[in-house]
Amino acid sequence: MQTAQLAMNQMAVPSAVKPREYLTFRLGAEEYGIDILKVQEIRGYEQPTRIANAPSFIKGVVNLRGVIVPIVDLRLRFGLGSAEYNSFTVVIILNVGGRVIGVVVDSVSDVLELPPDAVRDAPEMSAVVESSYILGLGTVGDRMLILMDIEQLIMSPEMAIIG
Repeated sequence: MQTAQLAMNQMAVPSAVKPREYLTFRLGAEEYGIDILKVQEIRGYEQPTRIANAPSFIKGVVNLRGVIVPIVDLRLRFGLGSAEYNSFTVVIILNVGGRVIGVVVDSVSDVLELPPDAVRDAPEMSAVVESSYILGLGTVGDRMLILMDIEQLIMSPEMAIIG
């Protein structure tokens, strides 16, 4: 009976106290993190097919194994200036809101596991990334990560991608 109770107690641990994994990437001088569970794959940048009258941050679409994937440049979306596409530039393919979306970032760093005590609430201030898209600030050693709610960002009305 005690073994069953112990197993029940272990299952009852809220997910908020478990460490979470984040894929980290760079946009300009800042390092960001997104929930690894939203990431489908990481690809090198390839020029997408442009879509007429799309916002400037939507670079176009690519055909990914038969799936048409919109490509969003996060540098342009956040007004960080024009992006320089080089060998480090990658597209993170995400699965959010039942759709496959690609986001262009300057480079991917690594995957980090952050315990809840390494994540702090983001301060309220005007920033490049609207605070409603920020889950918090993560610290790993001397590194500071801006943890983004990528699903909320991609599904926002301003993105005009998911209806």
